[in-house]
Amino acid sequence: MALIKGLNVIALSDHNTGKNCPAAMAVGRKNGLVVLPAMELTTAEDIHILCLFEKYECLEMLETYIQKMRLRVKNKPEIFGRQLILDEKDEIIGEEENLLIVSSGVSVEEVAALVAGFGGIAVPAHIDKQANGLVGVLGAFDCNLGFRMIESTLDSGVNLPRLTNSDAHYLWDIAEAEHFIEADSCSAHGVFAALKRMCEEGK
Repeated sequence: MALIKGLNVIALSDHNTGKNCPAAMAVGRKNGLVVLPAMELTTAEDIHILCLFEKYECLEMLETYIQKMRLRVKNKPEIFGRQLILDEKDEIIGEEENLLIVSSGVSVEEVAALVAGFGGIAVPAHIDKQANGLVGVLGAFDCNLGFRMIESTLDSGVNLPRLTNSDAHYLWDIAEAEHFIEADSCSAHGVFAALKRMCEEGK
């Protein structure tokens, strides 16, 4: 669907896990689509933070870290749906039994430095929305939290580089190719380097 929509780069960011990234990245490589490994982390304050990485191994280290702290609440598939882990052939290879949309146990004060320590970029997600957005939860954007980039659909008034994405939970929600960033190459390395450059220039 991403290719049909004309995209050449996407990030797969499930809530508090990156276990489906390897399959998506493998399929992307076969079909000419760059897939950045990512996670939409839920902080202790119920704020969603997009965690972007160049390499899956770095995302995996973050997930290992938060698995020790994440709330243990059994998933109810009849309410929330099954939390499947798939391979590149769309075959089920596992299932997450604990609910993923709960707090990771990481506070908003520590998440930017934590993600950077694993080689990633932490981006407050959909800050223009009341639910689970940094501004909606805290009431204001605090530059001392260490974030160097934000994600929003509307202009939030925060003077930092801004990403706009579709935050698609279903295939039909994937947006058309209307937003872009300038990168030296259409590769995970090139795109991630461009994102880091945006963060540095926007300080």
